Amino acid sequence: MPESLAAASRAVGDALARRAANHVPLSPVSFLNRAALAHPDRIATVYGGVKRSWSEVRHRCRRLASALRGLGLEAGDTVAVMAANTPELFEAHFGVPLCGGVLNAINTRLDADTVRYILEHGGGKVLICDTEFAGTVRAALAGMATPPIVVDIRDPAAPGEALGAVDYEALLAGGDPDFAGGGPADEWDAIALNYTSGTTGRPKGAVYHHRGAYLTAVGNVLEWDMGRAPVYLWTLPMFHCNGWCFPWTVAAKAGTSVCLRRVTGPAVLDAIAEDGVDHFCGAPIVLKMVADAATTPLPRRVKAMTAGAPPPAAVLAAMEARGFDVTHVYGLTETYGPAVACDWREGWDALPAEDRAAKRARQGIAYTLCEEVIVGDPATCEPVPDDGATLGEVLFRGNLVMKGYHADPAATEAAFAGGWFHSGDLAVRHPDGHIQIRDRLKDIIISGGENISSIEIEDAIHHVPGVAAVAVVGAPDERWGEVPVAYVELGAGGAPPSAEDIVAFCRTRLAGFKIPKRVVFTTLPRTSTGKVQKRLLRDRDDGAKP
Repeated sequence: MPESLAAASRAVGDALARRAANHVPLSPVSFLNRAALAHPDRIATVYGGVKRSWSEVRHRCRRLASALRGLGLEAGDTVAVMAANTPELFEAHFGVPLCGGVLNAINTRLDADTVRYILEHGGGKVLICDTEFAGTVRAALAGMATPPIVVDIRDPAAPGEALGAVDYEALLAGGDPDFAGGGPADEWDAIALNYTSGTTGRPKGAVYHHRGAYLTAVGNVLEWDMGRAPVYLWTLPMFHCNGWCFPWTVAAKAGTSVCLRRVTGPAVLDAIAEDGVDHFCGAPIVLKMVADAATTPLPRRVKAMTAGAPPPAAVLAAMEARGFDVTHVYGLTETYGPAVACDWREGWDALPAEDRAAKRARQGIAYTLCEEVIVGDPATCEPVPDDGATLGEVLFRGNLVMKGYHADPAATEAAFAGGWFHSGDLAVRHPDGHIQIRDRLKDIIISGGENISSIEIEDAIHHVPGVAAVAVVGAPDERWGEVPVAYVELGAGGAPPSAEDIVAFCRTRLAGFKIPKRVVFTTLPRTSTGKVQKRLLRDRDDGAKP
């Protein structure tokens, strides 16, 4: 009888051990070389009339890596970047890890105190800064005992004060275009540091490893069914979960990145018409902006990926009607961005438009390369029934989960309790396996013993003409404990709805106990990443009593 592989391995010692010939640490940086070798003349980046090929971009990334080494950067050191969606930030996604560094793309909408905290907490040795944000950065650096070396990005489209001794182009000019760099010694090595929104305190630094970034980049290709040489428009900020890992995804397909400094509906449509854009990502508010601006048919079908908040069915229906194919995904900073996608089923195309939109509004099932996602009991991690009604917490396990929180072991242990990553999101799982977010754990409204999903009410109100955005929170009530209150932001143009109009519409869609007891018209408070700060709404005096 033939020996088993295990027995044979024991007999010959390490003859079947992993070695350089059969095991290379996964890193998305490898996509840069492949793109430049396979398609050296294909356009890699487009911005402000400047187009660069993959061959040129590889040289620029190598120059950056070489120059950073020249500044004294060592393996594992952090390089912070505060920049808009321009080629410099795209190049940093390759140049920084090529020299062994860890990329920390900072949210450009943050205040100086938070920027200072991130630079200090993340240990940034070098800060590459777009001069547009010099005011905030100058204030952040002023309070630092050991400020980083500053490199200025000078963009004629947004001039500002230079803070460093060298600018980005001069830095690259002193770098070696043939600097090879190298992949990580271990695919578990850190490639990026991304800070959470920090809606309830100081932001936490989620540490990404090369393996997870590589697999997410490839997962984006699979879940979006991306074809040859996609033309991708940068509407999603690259500072947000490394642009959901799409800098590396686009390189994996040797596609084109069309950089967009200012995101408006007309600008997106212009890029589709003039630059051949066929893919872009964005939050539901971006989709609404584009749908409102699209008054003529698109020259081709365009794929849009959305996440960040459950997209209102009305917005999804509007996008579909205007020629966009929308894929709804879900994830968190801690999961490299998207790790769950709405997997479109055969037969759903035949459904009425509103029913199709409702299906697309579901978060879906785990990415192919994400090991496991369940809806489970937060305490026991046992799965809840797949009945579309029982609430549980979304729990992740697999390679698309962060290493942990930088310099915060207590938060890391709490997040990974029970062998799962705890998302903090409440959801149901439908009989077809698709999950659907109902609320954040902290946002669920409990009224008279009934669990009320704020998202369900928000989705209904989004169907009211004239509503631009809505947030529903629980307000204290002596009889019921809590009751829902709707905070509504109105759009421009047209006759605005009244509070009575909104309540009357909700009566046609929702059970009586779910109807808002009060409607408040306001401008919604948002975090620097555009998320509505419901905590502030709950704290408002005018929302304390229905």
